[in-house]
Amino acid sequence: MAHRSSILATSLGLGAILFWSTVIAVSRELSEDLGAITSASYIYFLAGTVGLAIARLRHGSFGFVVRVPVRYLLGCGSLMVLYTLSLYLWIGLSADRTQTIEAGILNYLWPGLTLVFSVPILGRRARAGLAPGILMALAGVVLAMAPPDGWSWAGLGGRLAHGWAYGFALVGAVAWALYSNLSRRWARPDGAEGGAVPVFLLAAGVVLTLARFVRPEASHWTGPAAARLVYVALFPTLLAYLCWDYAVRRGNITLVASAAYATPLLSTAISCACLGVVAGPSLWVACGLVIGGAVICNFSVVESPDAHHNERSLSPRRATKWGKFVR
Repeated sequence: MAHRSSILATSLGLGAILFWSTVIAVSRELSEDLGAITSASYIYFLAGTVGLAIARLRHGSFGFVVRVPVRYLLGCGSLMVLYTLSLYLWIGLSADRTQTIEAGILNYLWPGLTLVFSVPILGRRARAGLAPGILMALAGVVLAMAPPDGWSWAGLGGRLAHGWAYGFALVGAVAWALYSNLSRRWARPDGAEGGAVPVFLLAAGVVLTLARFVRPEASHWTGPAAARLVYVALFPTLLAYLCWDYAVRRGNITLVASAAYATPLLSTAISCACLGVVAGPSLWVACGLVIGGAVICNFSVVESPDAHHNERSLSPRRATKWGKFVR
């Protein structure tokens, strides 16, 4: 029975990777129908509402929120909102579908950045391979952003004219890398913070709704657009996180973590197929460099004796201050 449970958990983790690999393609199509900010606001409102309903059934009440440390709720919540804003702004500001895929490769710097940030945040030790790993990943990003006819002043000017897309993709990568480390450092032993993810999703929906007033968009509702909206909200945005959490706790974590490194390649392949973009050899080489850089970084960061203390530096007494504050 335990073996079957582990297989199921591992399969769900692999499913989460597959769901995440479809985000760029489906979100780009959805943004073309509804607008990037409009579609994102609906996605996160729906995902947050459904997620809170599930958390309510799981915990029996919303009391789990008061057990969440203040700095986790505010700090990690802000990073989650920043990441969601960056994600859909880069998709919406891309000049075309090709640039959306290029910016997506830039966003996949986050696995390597997560390992880099784990050194100062979680107290891990860096080996000599960390710098070459980051340089390899950056080389992949530069290659992905290169104009089709090679680097030139004209080509550089064309890239800078739509540079906001690349900028937001980079901001998203940094935000998610920080979120991944700080959520681990500020986590409580009882796992109460896990129920806060739907709160973050709903908060992102609120912020994105306010952003719609700053940047009005025209929306064209169709049956396929509504189907895409429901799919992105429930599968990559909500269920993938739940599946991943279950896989990490009960599945073969080595297998699912190793498979996650293939996400940039799988995402690029799915995006090219769905968006009708013909990827040149340089784009695939760029994917390989980003993945290779992340793998090298993974082998170049090791646990230090005090890493466990750093990851659990929040005392139970300090964690209860949030509960006293909201009461």
